[in-house]
Parts: sequence; C-alpha cells; structure tokens
Amino acid sequence: MSVRNRTLLIAALLVIVSSLALQNAVAQINSSNHYWIEEGWAKLPNGRVMGAVGKAKVDNDGRHIWAVIRCDAGQDFFGRECLDSDLDPVLKFDPDGNVVESFGSGLFIWPHGIDIDSDGNVWVTDAVGNANIPDGDARGHHVIKFSPTGEVLMTLGTPGEQGDGPNHFTSPADVAVAPNGDVFVADGHNDNGNNRVAKFNSQGEFLMEWGGTGYAPGEFRALHAIALHPDGRIFVGDRSNSRIQIFDQQGNHEATWTQFGRPSGIAFDDQGRILVADSESDNVQNPGYEMGIRIGEVETGWVKEFIRFPWADPGIIPGNGAEFVAVDSEGNLYGGEPVPNPHRQGRTLRKYVRVRP
Repeated sequence: MSVRNRTLLIAALLVIVSSLALQNAVAQINSSNHYWIEEGWAKLPNGRVMGAVGKAKVDNDGRHIWAVIRCDAGQDFFGRECLDSDLDPVLKFDPDGNVVESFGSGLFIWPHGIDIDSDGNVWVTDAVGNANIPDGDARGHHVIKFSPTGEVLMTLGTPGEQGDGPNHFTSPADVAVAPNGDVFVADGHNDNGNNRVAKFNSQGEFLMEWGGTGYAPGEFRALHAIALHPDGRIFVGDRSNSRIQIFDQQGNHEATWTQFGRPSGIAFDDQGRILVADSESDNVQNPGYEMGIRIGEVETGWVKEFIRFPWADPGIIPGNGAEFVAVDSEGNLYGGEPVPNPHRQGRTLRKYVRVRP
C-alpha cells in the first residue's frame, strides 16, 4: 500500500472514530432522559380553553389524573384567573386525557395545590394574594376538602381572610394528607408570608405548626410544595431558598437537599424515586441550574435522571415549564405548566411517557 493510500485510510479511520465518539458523547448527555412528550394529551370539553395549570396528582387507582386548571383567563390575570369565571377548576382526566369529572366553580380565585386522601377525597388550596381579593369576597386563604364527586366536606382556614394561628392561612400553596387523616398545609406561597407547615387532624382540628421566615434549617421562604412519602416523612419544597427540607410529622428537621434545583413540585413513585419539578432555575433566581424535572433516589438523595424542559429559556423570569409533577402507576409523568412558553402549547398539562426502564 502506498504512503498516500495509507494516509487516506488512517484519516478515514480517524473520522469514523471521532464520529462514533461524538455519537457516544451525545448519547451519554441524553441518557438521563427516559421520557418522550405526548403532545396534546390533556383535552378539555366543549371547546374550553386551557388555563394556567396548577398541581396535578394521581388518583388512588394509579391511572386517572386530578389537576387544578385555573379557568381560562389570560396571562394578564395571572394570580386571579378564576375570579370572575364559572368554570370548574378541579378536573379529573382518564388515561387518554379526557375529562371525566370536574367541580369547584365559584369557590376559588387562584386554586393552586391538590391532594387525594386515602378515601379518594380531593383537597384543594387557594393561594391567592390579598391584593387580588375584592372587598367582601369570601374566597382565598383556605383549603377545601371535596368528596370525589365535588361535595364540599370541610373547609380549613377562614375564606377571604389572611392571617396566622389555627384558623387562618396566608396564601396556602399546597396540602398533603396522611393515611391516618392528618392534614399538612404548606402556608404559604409568599417569601414573607407565614412560612410554616400547619398540621390538623382528620376532623380539621389544629394540632401544631412549625417554621418561620428565614434561611436556617426549619425556616422557609415560600413553601411551594409539600409531599408525604410512604415512610411518613414530610418533604417541603422551600422554593425561594432553592432547597427541599425533610421533616418527621412532628416537625423535626431531618435533612436539607439542594441538588434538586429550585423545587416547585414534589412527587414519589413506587420504585423508590423522588421526582422534583423545577420551573424557576433561571439566570436570576437560581443561576447554574436548568429548568426541568429531576428524578432521584429517595433513600440517598442522588439525582439519577433529568428531563430538561425542551423550551427552557433562562432569560425568562420567573422561569417556565412544569411547576408541579405527578407520576402514574406505569411511571408516566404529568407536569402542570401555568406560564405561557415560547412553543405551541403555552399552558398545558403535559404528559411524559416513560420509554426506558
């Protein structure tokens, strides 16, 4: 073989090796995303326009999905989308994305968090800020317990009145209900609000609270999410402090995790995984992190997978993408997106289908 031909052969081999190495590198970069997006999964009836989406939660059957859909007002009404609406903001979707149940019309101004208790009852918070409550309007700063068909069974807090203590909240952002019926309310949505977890028994009687505004362990700045792990621990999305704090049910601090970004929503699957939605790691509020859904081990806290929000723009303040996340029995995820983004579906309940183990 001539020197020239040998040189060409070596060059060709180098090109092939380099190409394979590049493909392998790209594959490794993308290897932590085990999901593809099923566009247009959530379908609203009768031509209803999709409003801002709050929290989503899987039903006890592991297949149906409950979600807060904040009526249909535009972005100019963000923070009070249901003020003048007669639409139901609490919706239940079947596995194909069709609405099979809805209720809650006229009871909320800014519905936000949701949980399903062991009896299938639905708990919803109203996190509206005081400035968005008209004089004399008895809505907001409360948590409502519904039957699975929408009958109001209990109200925590004093509707329309912000405050603290056993009978008031200030923009409660989320709620979690234990198997024994104890209720944990993330109170609340504001950096300088009550910043506490309020605990009630199954009858709605106030038991205790913990927290306060600050940066120390056990203090909070905007409790945006609260989730109860099957082992009994309470996971709190301390969003403005860009961390998750973990407690026992008596409010004793057990751990602080910062590796999940700026947590807006928290969920657990039945495989020992924790899923955390991060919609606000932009260039100002949490620079250095990307927006998306992080998936890790509950036992160790290690982040194992990351679904980067494909349209993430760190220059958009306060971020975009899924604020909350739910997971069904097949491992599929559902992200509630409240803020319009630069793509074809600005506000949606987005389904992420798990396609890899």
